Amino acid sequence: MSPYESERKRKLPLPSLAAAALAAASFAPGAFAGQFSVSPVRIYMAPTDRATAVTLQNEGSEELVMQADIFTWSQKANGEDELVPSEDLFLAPPIIKLAPNAKQVVRLAMVKPTRRPDQATYRMIVREVAEAKPPEKGVDVTIALAFSLPVFITPPGAKSDLACTAKRAAPDTVKVECANSGTAYANPRGFVLENAGGEKVATRDSGGYILPGIHREFDVKRADGAIPAGKAKLLVSLDDGSTRDFEVQLGQ
Repeated sequence: MSPYESERKRKLPLPSLAAAALAAASFAPGAFAGQFSVSPVRIYMAPTDRATAVTLQNEGSEELVMQADIFTWSQKANGEDELVPSEDLFLAPPIIKLAPNAKQVVRLAMVKPTRRPDQATYRMIVREVAEAKPPEKGVDVTIALAFSLPVFITPPGAKSDLACTAKRAAPDTVKVECANSGTAYANPRGFVLENAGGEKVATRDSGGYILPGIHREFDVKRADGAIPAGKAKLLVSLDDGSTRDFEVQLGQ
């Protein structure tokens, strides 16, 4: 899950909002109009589900007005996200008013059941409507919070099929390339490179979503010195708690 969005007395297109909020949250504390949380942070549905529950909670001391927008979520060949407005799903009600410290359960519903054989992927961006509040005197910049939640509609039998390779990028760095040839997303969470003797030589504690048919690259670095050449094992931990291992050969 990622916080998004900064507004400067004008609306930005939501895919652009999706790029900026963490920086705004880091550098402008106290400028936010409100605080809220959304649960669950990832939404899973079956094609036969007509709706699922989502809980919104106002964690601040002022009333909040929020709205949700749905986007079809795809990725370019290099893993870069693409969001396109969609009417396949909707949140009921679409506009939510929450009193201080209040929570509300809303419904994310499908307009019609999907019959596709692979997993359908969406993003639901829930954002505070900062324009719903009167402007504060002397405040030129209003920063609102938003959350982008992945939504997965998964038919029976759909699953990821992840294959990863590694090649040297620098004396202390290998570039890991992972391709998902399955019918559902894969989400590597971490990478460990071991030498032929089983000694850990390089790690990375972050990854990212890889949608079906997509490949992504991740740099894995050693903190103290060069990564030795020769046979090695790449361990990839996934978000479901499992670990995949791949034999790799590293050049000089």
